Amino acid sequence: MNKPLSKSNVLASKVIFAAMTILRDGGGQMKAAEIFDAIPQKLTLDDWAQEVIESNGLARWRSYVHFFSVDAVKAGYLLKTKGIWQITSSGVQALSLGELGYFLAARECYRAWKRQQLNSPDIALPQGSDADDASVTQEPPEDQFERLRKEVNSVLAAEILEVVKTNSWQFFERLVVQLLLAMGYGGTGGMGLALQRGGDGGVDGFINQDKLGLDIVYVQAKRWADQTVGRPEIQQFVGALAGRQANRGVFITTSRFSADARDYVKPLHVRVILIDGELLAQLMIEHGVGVSTWKSYELKRIDSDFFSEE
Repeated sequence: MNKPLSKSNVLASKVIFAAMTILRDGGGQMKAAEIFDAIPQKLTLDDWAQEVIESNGLARWRSYVHFFSVDAVKAGYLLKTKGIWQITSSGVQALSLGELGYFLAARECYRAWKRQQLNSPDIALPQGSDADDASVTQEPPEDQFERLRKEVNSVLAAEILEVVKTNSWQFFERLVVQLLLAMGYGGTGGMGLALQRGGDGGVDGFINQDKLGLDIVYVQAKRWADQTVGRPEIQQFVGALAGRQANRGVFITTSRFSADARDYVKPLHVRVILIDGELLAQLMIEHGVGVSTWKSYELKRIDSDFFSEE
């Protein structure tokens, strides 16, 4: 028997079921913005549901739709392409389970995906390990702890990237600003940040690292799902550095860079940092952007000074 849902999950099940129902009844394919506009008309949302979450600037219900739509994608219920949502035949069938049944089914599919990520060969086992109990036992406890921490963060990074890709460009803009601030760019309170929406749904702008504007970092960020950033885009970016009198540049993408693009920036006289989706997620974890501490553990060791009799 399933445990009762938490308050957060009750709201999540309600709004994501409404979103998928609206999509089905709307012909099976709609703009994400149209779905979000229709949800408040379909549901009665209380003050708690409409409260703005400080970390992402979105109403709680809206944030939940974004987040739990990832479950639908992983379950094969939903397809997303450049702001267009499309329900699959499996998604239509899942809606027949009802609000709770749909939510639990999608959540279980998502958990299966997480388990698959943990079992991925990309997550390294201890050297010489056959992944059995004996080999793990031979590993020092502190090494086991560090390995597990990396495994958890690896799955978390994959989750983060999925959520970032499914959110709006406005959310992506806030993410870029908050990450740059957390990394120490933009001065006190971000007064040195000047960002705007790019022509392709990305973010363009610059950072004044000092009050006189002598140290300028040019920033370009592209919220691409699968398209690889190649050398032509980087060449165009480097050309823009000179036009903005910037001596450094940061190019951020949610996808990846081609090998040719990475090789191109190595000999340049200007400093260009390339941040792909994987590194973006890692930096968000490292600087506490879009994540919160769920559990913490302390490793203790003996205090030799306490036991000293001298």
